[in-house]
Amino acid sequence: MIKVGIVGSAGYVAGELIRCLINHPEVKIDFLYSQSQANINVSEIHHDLLNQESLKFTSEINFDVDVVFLCLGHGNSTTFLKEHNFSANTKIIDLSNDFRLQKDATLNGKNFIYGLPELNKEAIQNANYIANPGCFATAIQLALLPLAKVGKLSKEVHINAVTGST
Repeated sequence: MIKVGIVGSAGYVAGELIRCLINHPEVKIDFLYSQSQANINVSEIHHDLLNQESLKFTSEINFDVDVVFLCLGHGNSTTFLKEHNFSANTKIIDLSNDFRLQKDATLNGKNFIYGLPELNKEAIQNANYIANPGCFATAIQLALLPLAKVGKLSKEVHINAVTGST
C-alpha cells in the first residue's frame, strides 16, 4: 500500500484528490492535514464524502509517508516546504503553481519536474518532486505539443480559455 498524506486537505482541490484516492486499491490515506479544520470529520467540509466517518482532518503530519500532496494556495507550498522536512523517501507532488516554471523549480536541493506525462513521462517516473500542471496549461499543451513536435507552429498562437465552477 502507498501511504499518502494531503496538506491543505480542506480545500476544493484536496476534496477532488480525496475522492480519487479514497477507494484506490493501492492507496492508504495516512493523514489529511488542515490547520483550520483539525479534528473535524472530512464530510463536514467535503459534503459529498458521506459515509467516511473514519476520515478526520488533523493538525499532525507524518513526515515519513510515501507520497505527500500539497494542496495549498499559490505561494504557500514554497513556504510550507521551507518550514517542514519530509523523509528523503517521500515523493512530493505540488498541486499549486509554486514550482511549475523552470526558474521556480528548485527549492532546498529539491528539483521539481513539470508533471505533464505527455511532455516528461520518463522524468516523472523517476522523480521525487513533481509540479502538477494546471488545468488550462494541460489543455493548451495537449492541443499544441503535437503540432509543435512536427513543426506546424510557425506563427504566434493565441488562446482564449473560459472556466466555470459550481
